[in-house]
Amino acid sequence: MHLLLLFSISIITFSSLAIVSTTNETAFAQKLNCNDSTNLNQSQMNECAYLFYQSEDKKLNQAYKKVVPTLPASRKQKLIAAQQAWIKFRDASCDFERSETEGGSISPLIYYGCMQQLTKVRTGELINYLSPN
Repeated sequence: MHLLLLFSISIITFSSLAIVSTTNETAFAQKLNCNDSTNLNQSQMNECAYLFYQSEDKKLNQAYKKVVPTLPASRKQKLIAAQQAWIKFRDASCDFERSETEGGSISPLIYYGCMQQLTKVRTGELINYLSPN
């Protein structure tokens, strides 16, 4: 009986900790204002850079999905090859840019800032393919 009571208390304690942890993560995400970097610490700035990159990457994928169906088969294959090469270039270029601060707390900010910037430019290029010459 005593063992059952201890087991029950342990489950309740761990459940409470999980709820508090989830609540804290949610509160953190809601309080993170990426548009005002003056009130963010380095970790939060890194998180914002990642979120901004993800947003640009979604736009890139949407533009790519709009362009591909408009192309004849021969051009479609060339765009696919170009896009794959561009992704390798972007990743390598941003990895190089980050290497100057490798191991530092600002390294993710540099990397995702680069990823966001290059992705945004590429999205514009893809959108231009939709415009008539």
